[in-house]
Amino acid sequence: FSVPKRYPPRYDLAILYNPNEINPPSDPKAIQKFIKAAESLDMRVELITKEDAGRLPEYDALFIRETTSVNHYTYRMARRGVAEGLVVIDDPVSILRCSNKVYLAELLERHKIPTPKTMIVHRDIIEAVLEELGLPCILKQPDSSFSQGVIKVESREELKKQVDALLEKSELIIAQEYVPTEFDWRVGILDGKPLYVCKYYMVGRHWQIVKKASTGRFLEGKWETLPVELAPKKLIRLALRATEPIGDGLYGVDLKEINGDFTVIEVNDNPSIEYGVEDGILKDELYVRIMEVFLKRIEQLKERNYRG
Repeated sequence: FSVPKRYPPRYDLAILYNPNEINPPSDPKAIQKFIKAAESLDMRVELITKEDAGRLPEYDALFIRETTSVNHYTYRMARRGVAEGLVVIDDPVSILRCSNKVYLAELLERHKIPTPKTMIVHRDIIEAVLEELGLPCILKQPDSSFSQGVIKVESREELKKQVDALLEKSELIIAQEYVPTEFDWRVGILDGKPLYVCKYYMVGRHWQIVKKASTGRFLEGKWETLPVELAPKKLIRLALRATEPIGDGLYGVDLKEINGDFTVIEVNDNPSIEYGVEDGILKDELYVRIMEVFLKRIEQLKERNYRG
C-alpha cells in the first residue's frame, strides 16, 4: 500500500507573545488552543517574540497576544506586518484608536455612544472637573490598560495631586464619572460580530475587576460567561455600535449596566482570551472562530493580490 502524501500547510501564522509578561492577554493553555485551532484549518503556527520582527515577511498573518501600546514594539510590529502584506490582528489602526484613551473618548462622543460623563483634563480645569463630575471620580492615563494607570480620587486635594502627577507623563488625561457596579460587562467582538459575553466582578473590597497587590501580583474578581444569545440585546447592540468607528478587528467592549441601561466604559484592542474564562461557553469553538477569520482574510488578500 502507499502512504498518502503529506502536503505542507497552506498558510503560516505567527503569534506574537512575551513569555515573561506578568498579565498577558492569553495564558499558555489558551495559546495552545489557538495553535490547535489554526492547525485544524491547515495553518502552521509559530510563536514569535519581539526578537523575530525581522522575520515577519515569512508569514501570512500576525496575531498579537501581548499587551499592546502605541509607544511599543507591538505597534511597530503591527505596522510592519501590514506593510509586508500580512493579515494582522490587532491591526495598527485599532491599537492607535483603542490605546489612546483621550482619542477613544472623543471618538465615542463624536459617534454619540453613551458613556459615563467624561472630560479631557489639563491643569487649569480641576474646578470644572469637581463641578461636572463630583467626587469620587476616575482619572485615566491616555495609555492605561488592565486597570493600571486608572485611579479613583475621593477628595479635592487628592484630585489635584493625582492630576499633577499624571500630567507629568502626558499633556492630557481623562476624568470620568464614577459609576459603582457589582460587575462590568465585557462583550468580545470580532469581524463585526459578537463572539463572547462575560461578567467580570469586582475584586473583593475593591472598586475594580483587577487589583495589583503589593507583591506585584494581579488579583482578579470572579467571572461569569454567558451565551451571546442570552445576553441583553441592548448590550450587544451598543457594544457593536461602539466598535464600528474603530474597525473590524478583535475587541473587548467594557460596559456598565445601570437600571437596565448600558454605557460604554471603553473599547479595548487585544482583549483577554484565557482558558476557562472567555471560552467558557464556546470552548474550542471560540479559538476556531478566531482562526477562521484569519483564514478568510488571508484568502481574500491573496485573491486581491492575484487579481490586482
